[in-house]
Amino acid sequence: MPLANVVGTVNRPHDFDADFRLLNGCLRDRWEGLARAVEDGLEPPPVDLVQLGELYFVADGHHRVSVLRARGRAVVTARVRRICTVAYAMACLRAAHLASKAVERRFLERVPLAECVRSDLWLDEPADWLRLADAAEAWALRRTLSGRAPSDRRELAAGWWAEEVMPVLERLRAAGAGLDLRDVQLYVTALAARDRLGLDRWPTDPASPLWESVAGSPQRGSLLVRFRRDAATRLVSP
Repeated sequence: MPLANVVGTVNRPHDFDADFRLLNGCLRDRWEGLARAVEDGLEPPPVDLVQLGELYFVADGHHRVSVLRARGRAVVTARVRRICTVAYAMACLRAAHLASKAVERRFLERVPLAECVRSDLWLDEPADWLRLADAAEAWALRRTLSGRAPSDRRELAAGWWAEEVMPVLERLRAAGAGLDLRDVQLYVTALAARDRLGLDRWPTDPASPLWESVAGSPQRGSLLVRFRRDAATRLVSP
């Protein structure tokens, strides 16, 4: 198991810091004894980890993880217990992202996408998850009114992603848009542009200002920032 993905502890936050450096001086003798044994060639027994997405937390074996990290080891032998979560935990997830992850969980309760899609979901702004959920349910309503009602929310989510989201992404990717954005980030950017233009459908005309505003931007990585700035400007303009 890569030690870089071991990011926390299940029950000992006061004994080790976020990098598993020793905080509790009472444990120093034990830590140094294990460190000497490792230097002499001892291979420590497996540690016990709890897995949440791409993140791992130590349940048992804190000293072993601490010593191995201090000695520059890249991996540790481990027994892993996986816990499935609604919102996928990427390796880059930190405490500052938890507010958005909480809203992502509520989004996935309304729009339960398949795990293969969930594992690549990431949005910085909590409000964007609400925008997505409303868009998915509006799509499902239109489908229902046309006589193609989804049987449940899982069918709603799968149909929305395949029939609504993917065609938009394919069009934008083909035009070179959002090369540094995840799929969901590019889609919510396009959705913000559509709302900005007062549209409730994706235009079929390739020359539509919508496609040009997203695909034609020379600063693709800042699309989300640009659309939010434009929205804020409209709110405060007289």
